[in-house]
Amino acid sequence: MNFRISPLWWPVLALASPVLLIALMIKHRKFRFHLSEARKSNREILSNAVPLALPGLKSLELTVLLEEFHKPGFGHAPGISYHLKTELGSLLFDLGFGNEEPGLGRNIEKMKIDFSDTDALVISHLHPDHMGGFKAGKQKQIPLPSGCEALAGRPCFVPDQVDSGHFKIRRVSKPGMLPAGIGSTGPLIRSLFLMGPTREQALLARIRGKGIVVITGCGHPTINTILAMVTKLTDAPVYAVVGGLHLPVTDSPLKRPGLKVQMIWGTGKPPWQRITDREVDQAVLALNRAGVKHLYLSGHDICRYAIDRLGKELRADTICLEAGRKYRI
Repeated sequence: MNFRISPLWWPVLALASPVLLIALMIKHRKFRFHLSEARKSNREILSNAVPLALPGLKSLELTVLLEEFHKPGFGHAPGISYHLKTELGSLLFDLGFGNEEPGLGRNIEKMKIDFSDTDALVISHLHPDHMGGFKAGKQKQIPLPSGCEALAGRPCFVPDQVDSGHFKIRRVSKPGMLPAGIGSTGPLIRSLFLMGPTREQALLARIRGKGIVVITGCGHPTINTILAMVTKLTDAPVYAVVGGLHLPVTDSPLKRPGLKVQMIWGTGKPPWQRITDREVDQAVLALNRAGVKHLYLSGHDICRYAIDRLGKELRADTICLEAGRKYRI
């Protein structure tokens, strides 16, 4: 059977059950309140959104610095870090686990990435696999990983309150333009049972003759909500979606002893519920309705089962991103 929590943990959970049940009941009450508040906030955010003046770009070059899947010889981890380059500048999007995993620094060195001309760092949301590790998440501070020293002192655009002694923190509170001709959806909110309300921003760029490229971190607000925001910000068609959709239906890339982490934390559901085929159905419907032509899919928060379903059911050409590769969109 596909256990999210190994049977080896069950005696521990049974012993802790009196305290655990009370804690879960309290958590569930808060979760339901935050769920209602998140839906209300997103409705207000969407209703107040106005179009962005997105410039027509010649192209977008995506360099994958960290991913779950990877080219031979490159490091990997269940987190993401992408370098985005246009003719108007460049951004570093997310830091994976920073120095807590060797993959990011190793790949930056191997690919000879020079950040001296990179305009800014953008963090999609404040989870360890995007903001630089578990220590960073606990301390709510953005670190400066090895290989990124040239970015010291540059702006760091974040969707929630956070500190850093390395970057000039710029909190994004609504949709707007970032450097390199790339826009932000602003923070969209998702109530996650074990992690609380999570604010996540996605990026968008308009490619001349093609349309909008949407770049997500985990896609916690759901791709439906993200695409709804994109249609508020531009009337151009959605050409491509890049990044995570968070669909760990049958497995979790991030594991700890006896635990399939992403099938428990970050699902947006109580731990006794799972992400199911229903969520995959909704993603397929949203992407097909939007007329997306290409899906550059992150493997860091999804299972092989969901990847196979997307490949078969989407009208978009679907590929899985690999660390160590460059993609020209």
